[in-house]
Amino acid sequence: MIDVQESFRARPLWATTSNPRIIENVGRLVDAARAAGEPVIWVIHSEPGTGNVFDPESGFVRVVDELKPAAGEPVLTKTVHNAFTTTDLQHRLTVAGIRAITVCGLRTEQCVETTARFASDLGYEVTFAVDATATHPIPHPDAPAGQSVEELLADPRTLAAEDVVARTVYALSGRFAEVKTVAEIIGE
Repeated sequence: MIDVQESFRARPLWATTSNPRIIENVGRLVDAARAAGEPVIWVIHSEPGTGNVFDPESGFVRVVDELKPAAGEPVLTKTVHNAFTTTDLQHRLTVAGIRAITVCGLRTEQCVETTARFASDLGYEVTFAVDATATHPIPHPDAPAGQSVEELLADPRTLAAEDVVARTVYALSGRFAEVKTVAEIIGE
């Protein structure tokens, strides 16, 4: 579970999320993993000293309030996009003999996709839980910094969140991960 944290909901951009059911879907995935006796590992993103919502001093760098890690479920803190480079995730998976992982979380094309690609490069069999991810519209590279949400959405060059998700599915499928819905993963 990657970056399903309050930091994202503290940003005005949260109103544009591509998947309003992300927290519910992540919860379904977590419940199914727990019921099957599979390990659940939580990863949160931190940017110490930045003063933004990802700075631990902000109070937002924690798993969303609706989802609580169970006793014994690790919560790893990363400071880069993928969940491996600045954590001991690979060590934990290796020690546990895990060779297949399911990834989900925020943002679809950023931390979740990057983690899926990195895991694939490390030799893991990766399932990407597409409807247990969410993202937001992405501004054009030439858009002015500090745009409001309204300005972002009004800019015709903005990449729509739905297009970001579609691009991620195309990029990952058959190359880095098997893309599935939560229902497909948990057998509903």
